[in-house]
Amino acid sequence: MNNSKTKKMTTVGLLCAMAMVLNLLISFPIVPAVSFLKFDPKDIVIVIGGFIYGPLTSFVISAICSVLELLFRGGTILDILMNVISTCTFACTAAFVYKKMHTKNGAILGLFLGTLFCTASMTLWNYIITPIYYGMPREAVAAMLVPGIIPFNLLKCGINSGVTLFIYKPVVTALRRSGLVKESTGVSTGRSMAVVGGFMAVSVVLIICTMNGLF
Repeated sequence: MNNSKTKKMTTVGLLCAMAMVLNLLISFPIVPAVSFLKFDPKDIVIVIGGFIYGPLTSFVISAICSVLELLFRGGTILDILMNVISTCTFACTAAFVYKKMHTKNGAILGLFLGTLFCTASMTLWNYIITPIYYGMPREAVAAMLVPGIIPFNLLKCGINSGVTLFIYKPVVTALRRSGLVKESTGVSTGRSMAVVGGFMAVSVVLIICTMNGLF
């Protein structure tokens, strides 16, 4: 195995570990109407992996983390399915666009499209799977779509997008200095990405706080 493949496997393993730590430590509801849906920030790390190596890496990290989450938290094959679909429609879409447009605008566009695709796919899949998983009438799930499921996915992806833009440059810089990532991997407009990301993340957090009556 050559040195570059070893470094890539090491980096992917490190990102998997980081994603799982975030998943296990941070998990909470953000939309009162669907309190059974929990936000966790592992998608941030999965997107960063995709931005570095491409959409296939996002898929690999997502699959590994979904299986590990099943081992740590319990669940069924449906949990793995929903986790992979949710993460991959967001992260793989963002990584694919960024691979084609390796700029700040490419990153923002990728995250925007990932948010739309994730929200659309999870609206459909929650309508199909949630009645089976929770034993709820499909009509009850349909009634949750607009006030709960759609806002949840928009807000979840929104905050993950903002934090990704905010921390991407520092994370890649640290990996580059450690020798795990090539010097050419990164974005030259890291400061402006961080400003946009910070504004997005703060805005979404304020919306979530308002929805939960904290203001």
